[in-house]
Amino acid sequence: MMRATQITVGRKFAAVFEHDEDFFEALDRFCRESSVRAGYLTFIGGFSHARLVGTCKPLEHPERPLWEEIEVENLEVLGSGTLAWDPEEERVAPHIHISAGLKADSADGRTSHLQGGTVQFLAEVVIEEWSAPEVTRVRNPDLYDVPLLRFAQRG
Repeated sequence: MMRATQITVGRKFAAVFEHDEDFFEALDRFCRESSVRAGYLTFIGGFSHARLVGTCKPLEHPERPLWEEIEVENLEVLGSGTLAWDPEEERVAPHIHISAGLKADSADGRTSHLQGGTVQFLAEVVIEEWSAPEVTRVRNPDLYDVPLLRFAQRG
């Protein structure tokens, strides 16, 4: 069943993640220093290395989530995703997808869930904070332990 809620938008930020920074470490540091617990982000930039959800083998169970990764290098990326509080880990849990062109392969494209990446030159990131309601990401054991976005009930 679909879930929806009205979001109250808080602050808006622009950030530049620098050359050789781990993308997720920089994002985590930004969220902690700015006290951002939920929101939306979009970014453009380059990655020298990235790990994406994917496989080169046939999918044994296409209806299940894929936890395997592929590694790609030297990418131009366009990405977006959501940020939500993970109550078990007590930190922001991002869910980010990217579309990327592989520079050394005629800009051949890849699109998938981002598992990790190292910034090449820079990544320009815009983050929109959601200040209400509380937004969490909780694993659902009945759905292959996939972490799902949850909205707190408004008063």
